[in-house]
Amino acid sequence: MNSVVDFKYILVNDKDKTFGLSVNTVGYQSIQPFQPYPVSDHPSGYFFNAKKGRVLREYQFVYLTQGKGNLQFENKHEIAVSKGVLFAIFPEQWHSYHPLPETGWNEYYIGFEGAFIDQAVEKGFLTNDKQIFQIGINEELINLFTRAIEIAESDKAASQQYLSGIVMHILGLILSVSQNKIFEESDLAQKIEQAKMIMNANILGQINAEDMAEQLNISYSWFRKVFREYTGYAPAKYFQLLKLRKAKQMLVGTSHSVKEIAFMLGYSSAEHFFSLFKKYAGYTPMEYRSYGREINP
Repeated sequence: MNSVVDFKYILVNDKDKTFGLSVNTVGYQSIQPFQPYPVSDHPSGYFFNAKKGRVLREYQFVYLTQGKGNLQFENKHEIAVSKGVLFAIFPEQWHSYHPLPETGWNEYYIGFEGAFIDQAVEKGFLTNDKQIFQIGINEELINLFTRAIEIAESDKAASQQYLSGIVMHILGLILSVSQNKIFEESDLAQKIEQAKMIMNANILGQINAEDMAEQLNISYSWFRKVFREYTGYAPAKYFQLLKLRKAKQMLVGTSHSVKEIAFMLGYSSAEHFFSLFKKYAGYTPMEYRSYGREINP
């Protein structure tokens, strides 16, 4: 059985580059057992010899959906990879990868560059300390790569911007799936979801992180760290945001005064509630009530 190859190298004009993200290449390869790898010639900037490795001037995502192989980055040992793994390659980073002869593999890949991805790396959303993601076989991710190939082949107006949106979607999906997978595999998600339930049950009162950690039979320091990683917020701030969301519902859906709502939600004073509400909502409680009732008569 012959290997299946479908790839596209894409022209990027000066206007495309100002968008903040541009796609240079996208493709798919199905490498059958004992077939040579890679199976086709590439332009000089993409020439790949698995024994010698290569260095690219762009970022790439490579997603394996079948088979097994090996991956190596500069100054690191070769590691085994298999279906369900996605790895990121950074500009100017030496790397090499190849399927095992006895298994072959299927790979999707997309290459891109621009200020958007540079900023994501600068902010730590993507780092070369963690560039291998255990995604599993994800239909949505496969569909995104497939759609990117279709858009590249159609070569219609604004296809670069469409492709850039797909890359952003892929990055968001990678981060969401891989991080949640870590929590699920270690039962961390269940603990955090229990904490969120405790917060909702105490929305009209007060509860602190130490009490929640004790109820969950876990250490306070570990609880704060994992809760922030899972939700993006420290426990106290998350609880505060829940209270403010409840306050918005009460302002629009009840006739209680602002002072009554403040005390019903356990704030020490109406002034404290007023100050917090304006800080996070951007409106005073009365302004929000008036605005909310205008759009929800």
